[in-house]
Amino acid sequence: MALPERAAPPPDVAAPIAPARDCPLCPRLVAYRDANRAANPGWFNAPVPSFGPADAELLIVGMAPGVRGANRTGRPFTGDFAGVLLYETLIRFGFAAGVYRAEPDDGLVLRNCRIVNAVRCVPPANLPEPREVTQCNRYLAAELAAMPKLRMVLALGVLAHAAVLKASGLPPSRMRFRHGDMHTLPGGGRLCDSYHVSRYNTSTRRLTPEMFELVMARIADGLARPAHA
Repeated sequence: MALPERAAPPPDVAAPIAPARDCPLCPRLVAYRDANRAANPGWFNAPVPSFGPADAELLIVGMAPGVRGANRTGRPFTGDFAGVLLYETLIRFGFAAGVYRAEPDDGLVLRNCRIVNAVRCVPPANLPEPREVTQCNRYLAAELAAMPKLRMVLALGVLAHAAVLKASGLPPSRMRFRHGDMHTLPGGGRLCDSYHVSRYNTSTRRLTPEMFELVMARIADGLARPAHA
């Protein structure tokens, strides 16, 4: 999925790009990262890298690492409750193979799918501030640009939806978030929206497994069709 020139990564940073382990861009996140390193030196405690092949047709965008999840393990959606529904559904639809055991050495692999967070570092209270989303958006823009076969982007939640639009050179007001909706991005790719697979959303049944499966079924159906059909 080719991005418009206005959404290209900054010229002083090569693509594909990812933040350095000691990325200094967001002071609040740096302080929280340092505190976590001091309290839990055996954890990953760094910007969490993408997971999955770069030549995938599907990119799943989450919000940010959980403190005891990806921040601990170093793999998106791994180690806390949110990964259970996500990875079990990806396995069911053929986008992942293996068994999800909530650890990065569980042998799980992604197929034609890649996962990244809109904000790479864990935020206090699991909630990034708008300026932190903006700072990290350069990495999401580069992620999109570095995936030559990308056809579908799944945004998990409003924050991820807005971050994908910004990384695609569009104002968030251009396409409103609504669970199950699909939008056309610059270059012809599609953006699909889903409520986040968080424990809160699933325990309150704002998002049920059946609802998420319907979203994934629509994505799988779209990818099964020729690219320009």
